[in-house]
Amino acid sequence: MIRHATEADLPGILAIYNEVITNSTAVWIDDAFTIENRQDWFAARRAQNYPVLVADEAGEIAGFSSFGDFRPFHGFRFTIEHSVHVRAGRRGGGVGRQLVEALFPLARDLGKHIMVGAVDASNEASIRFHERLGFVETGRMRQVGFKFGRWLDMVLLQKTI
Repeated sequence: MIRHATEADLPGILAIYNEVITNSTAVWIDDAFTIENRQDWFAARRAQNYPVLVADEAGEIAGFSSFGDFRPFHGFRFTIEHSVHVRAGRRGGGVGRQLVEALFPLARDLGKHIMVGAVDASNEASIRFHERLGFVETGRMRQVGFKFGRWLDMVLLQKTI
């Protein structure tokens, strides 16, 4: 079941996010987050009227999605960047797709025009995932990130919503 997250979901969201931070280049952060960090993030999303969605499987959080401002300048006010993360062991089963598709009408209702995804260029599965959702590649930025002792390229994909 896809639903809006509550504060009670933050430990599940944190566990998923920290596993992604620790084991992948899907997020270019080196250190695990704290529950206080996720509480601040959640409060900021709420303050902007931006959603945080979870995939709830019998009370266990299988994944989460959200979006925020693409850039913090007025000229970008109609463009958002989404994120979606699924618990290890549940990836590839459609949960991520449901979580992102559920964001589209919410973004549209807020008057948003473009949704951006920023993906590690070596993550071909994520690029294909976005393309299946109607995102198109609009740019590649070489060596803009660094994690696990190596430079990372970013692929930017966008979808008109």
